Amino acid sequence: MAPRDTIHLCLVLCLSQKLWAQEGYFPIPIISATPGSVIPWNESVKILCWGTPESYLYQLEILRNLTFEVVEKKLGFQEKAEFLISHMNTNTAGRYQCQYRKEYKLSEHSKTLELVVTGLYNKPSLSAVQGMVVMLGENISLQCSSTDIPFDRFSLTKEGGATLSQHQSGVHQGNFILGPVNHNFSGNYRCYGWYSGSPYVWSAPSDALGLVVTDIMNQDYTMENLIRMGVAGLVLVALLAIVIGNWHSHKVPNKEDWPDFPELSRSQHKCQTGPLDKALRDTRALRGKAYCKPGNKKTLPS
Repeated sequence: MAPRDTIHLCLVLCLSQKLWAQEGYFPIPIISATPGSVIPWNESVKILCWGTPESYLYQLEILRNLTFEVVEKKLGFQEKAEFLISHMNTNTAGRYQCQYRKEYKLSEHSKTLELVVTGLYNKPSLSAVQGMVVMLGENISLQCSSTDIPFDRFSLTKEGGATLSQHQSGVHQGNFILGPVNHNFSGNYRCYGWYSGSPYVWSAPSDALGLVVTDIMNQDYTMENLIRMGVAGLVLVALLAIVIGNWHSHKVPNKEDWPDFPELSRSQHKCQTGPLDKALRDTRALRGKAYCKPGNKKTLPS
């Protein structure tokens, strides 16, 4: 076989293997819900099923009587399919999964998605045993209780976070211990009550409990720095006041330290006669100008 034919044969075999691998590639689909998996009564939710661009059929299934039943199918080549549940209720709550068809074969099923409907019972109350402020690295205990409804299961959720619901068994009360906590534990928490026989039908959510994780040591250092800066500022202001007072006292003497000068009355402001004045008057005939007369201002001789 010529070298050129060998090269062509290798290229054909490699390309064929690649095409076969692509045709046989069936990634496990991914299922999710938006805006979330805990939905209030009669609200809507959208279920997304992600496959491959070559997928032309998607189907959504729900678990009923220990068997998954097909709820809806979507046709068309697309990478993902959207399934809308317009009104969430006890019939639409439950466990879902999805799969897609590519070529002539169905993919594996996705992981299970649990949809919960809330609001069928009165809300429980949520409280923190040690208070709502906890130090970094410590544990905190939260209590979810209901006095009028005998729930045997309770769940705790965190708003806006990836924290999963924690299930606690109890009579009228569920205890949740979180920790050791870090700053990611800060946020609003709510709890729900439900019965073990209906795990996807929950009560209305409790009022939000705001949890704050803080570092006391850092706060102490910050306060110390603020106090030191305040004291330094006061000292600087005092020194500045002393310097200004010193400078003012040297520039303008006190009135008590002024020398005693005779005050001139209005009459004393006028020219007073004396020997010098008499001599000057004697020469006015020679000079032709009067130097001074009583009651007139002084006129210097020219």
